[in-house]
Amino acid sequence: MEPGQTFAPDADRIEAIARATMARLPDAFRAHLGGVVLRVEELAEDEVLDSLGIEDPFALSGLYQGRPVGEKSSLESGALPDMIFLYRRALIDEWAEGDVSLEQLVAHVLIHEVGHHFGLSDADMHALEDAAG
Repeated sequence: MEPGQTFAPDADRIEAIARATMARLPDAFRAHLGGVVLRVEELAEDEVLDSLGIEDPFALSGLYQGRPVGEKSSLESGALPDMIFLYRRALIDEWAEGDVSLEQLVAHVLIHEVGHHFGLSDADMHALEDAAG
């Protein structure tokens, strides 16, 4: 929490942190994120949670919806844009219970979802997170 802050960060603050993180990613990654929509919502919708087999909405802090870059085809048409969702209340709960800054947590979740966009392994995601440090 920032000095003097008495309210939980709003969606705009979460989005600003996420966009700043995206701006720090290596050029090779940023070049392929222009069409990805970033959305900050309070919690995941019930349909999303059900499709993932998650009962507790606070257990999901981020989600990538789309096809990884390597699986896309130029023959596809009419598909929705790829999206990264960050779930504000789940992030705040995790932040309040953890020992990392809000910026570190949002960056970690965002980079994990960016990793799904590129079809990266967990090890690759950690390397990308280190590069965006």
